[in-house]
Amino acid sequence: MTMKKITIYLTALASCLSVFSCSLYEKPEAYASKEDIFASEDGLQSYVWSFYRVLPSLANIPVCESSCVDYAACRSFAAYYSEDAYTAETPTSWSWSALRNINYFLDGLQSEVCTVDAEKKKHFEGVARWFRAYFYYDKLTNYGAVPWYAHCLDNLDFDEMYKDRDSRDVIIGHTIDDLNFAWENITTVSSEGNSLVSKYAALALKSRACLFEASYRKYHGESGTQFTVKKLYEECIDACNKLMSSNVFSLNTTTVSDAYMNANSIGPYRSLFYSREILTNEVILGRVASKAENVRGEANWRYNSGSYGNSYCLSRAFVFTYLKTDGTPFTDQADYSTVSFKNEFNNRDARLRQTVKGPNYAMSGGSAFDKVADIVNNVAPTGYHPIKFVEDATSKNNKADNENSYPIIRYAEVLLNYAEARAEIGALTAADWTKTVGALRTRAGISASSAAVTQLPATVDPYLKAMFYPKVTNAWIMEIRRERAIELVYEGFRVNDLKRWAEGKRFETVPWTGIHIPNLDTPVDVNGDGVNDYYFTTKDLSEMTPANKLIYVQIFPDGSQEQGLRADANPAGGYDLRYELALKRKWYDDGRQYLNPIPAQIVRDYAARGYSIQQNPGW
Repeated sequence: MTMKKITIYLTALASCLSVFSCSLYEKPEAYASKEDIFASEDGLQSYVWSFYRVLPSLANIPVCESSCVDYAACRSFAAYYSEDAYTAETPTSWSWSALRNINYFLDGLQSEVCTVDAEKKKHFEGVARWFRAYFYYDKLTNYGAVPWYAHCLDNLDFDEMYKDRDSRDVIIGHTIDDLNFAWENITTVSSEGNSLVSKYAALALKSRACLFEASYRKYHGESGTQFTVKKLYEECIDACNKLMSSNVFSLNTTTVSDAYMNANSIGPYRSLFYSREILTNEVILGRVASKAENVRGEANWRYNSGSYGNSYCLSRAFVFTYLKTDGTPFTDQADYSTVSFKNEFNNRDARLRQTVKGPNYAMSGGSAFDKVADIVNNVAPTGYHPIKFVEDATSKNNKADNENSYPIIRYAEVLLNYAEARAEIGALTAADWTKTVGALRTRAGISASSAAVTQLPATVDPYLKAMFYPKVTNAWIMEIRRERAIELVYEGFRVNDLKRWAEGKRFETVPWTGIHIPNLDTPVDVNGDGVNDYYFTTKDLSEMTPANKLIYVQIFPDGSQEQGLRADANPAGGYDLRYELALKRKWYDDGRQYLNPIPAQIVRDYAARGYSIQQNPGW
């Protein structure tokens, strides 16, 4: 069964198998008998489908980080990133229903009722343990230490039910054990669209979890008794090595030929997110779309609507980080800050024009606003309008009609995990660099003979240090962070990356800058096609001519409390746009936002039973 069929199947499954509370403290109810579930391979397989509910969907993959990041502006952001708007009373993701579902299954596998062949039983146990590791990885990134539960709880076992949090060592240790078991016992190596968890997905997830925990401990000054920082980096490297040496996956180097394809904005990189079929040469785990089975996404609706979406668009501060095709930083040139939108895509990393609308972009059936960023309607106010996940057709807008499939885990991440872990322990070699960061850059059109591809970096980029990573002094680490942000942009990694690197202040300080414009109160043709795209002005709409009303963009004076665009005078001439919100971003100096609070209601529940649970710092 493929993932698109699983999506349909889950609805029926939920009503016949089981429902679980979001709390650890309520007894699970199973509507199917244990014999129905555990006495046959079909029963086990049917139950396992329920685990896939927790994976990102076609609807939320493209916007999984749009509530707030440093490198992209948005119209509104989560209260978590504002001052005094988020407390321990705010509802959070402290839900345990997925774990109860998994542990009920794992317990059942070991019961007398389960008579399935031992090897097949191990396969299903491996899949379940993969999902348990996935569950606890999410809890680790959000809360740090949490209670570890390997089995379903008896609803009268209060000492276990209300136990305090286990250490981070305990959580990452069990996560590694689960993923090692999954790697050794899952028999799935491939599936249609790689939509099923495979043994290779176990290695990929292990590399992700170990890299997170190693770097979190390193940059937050934490240590463990069982797992040192170096040991965790080595566990990450080991998982990556196993996956890389399997020779099953490689970077995609082909361009798809799907409907509506725009030759100016497609390539091997964007093909991974544009293709209707999962590109299984690189994608280790994917979500498959199917119009025939009504399994579709809504990226076009999200990114091309001023009301349904969140106006999520890259900042120019981040666009500056894309290298030139000769491998040198764009910011090395003296006039980089005044390069026009029309010219700043020239001779640049190809991922830039495959991530946002470039000067030659066009949508099938599109109007003027479908060729350039829709600043006029506040859809992409910085001028860097995302296209990474969308289909190039206006017929797909304003509805859930995307037919393109999406990766959940892909090989590129594994290469980056390997490079970072090797660099962090001082073991990175030129050969490592070429087959990881170098390979990704070569795919992006950066010269294969350039130092950026073939040599370990020797100097720290001053722009990256000043704008994004002020604490980094190692050139290897700096360039890997550049590469990771560009390659994985919009894919949901940025929040955890900034948190594990202890760079949370970037959520507050990186400016949401926009395109450079020559002047105000004059029509602007940004893409050079002879059609005026915008009229930036501080004047009121009523003062505009009929033609300029159609392309009117209001600029608010600096210091204004209004939400919208500002125009900062560039010392070298012209203006730089900047998007400002009425509500200001805030990262507390005490670092409380690195971990979510344990919900206050949970703390009260513990106390009411005579138990206590430790709250995270600052909450």
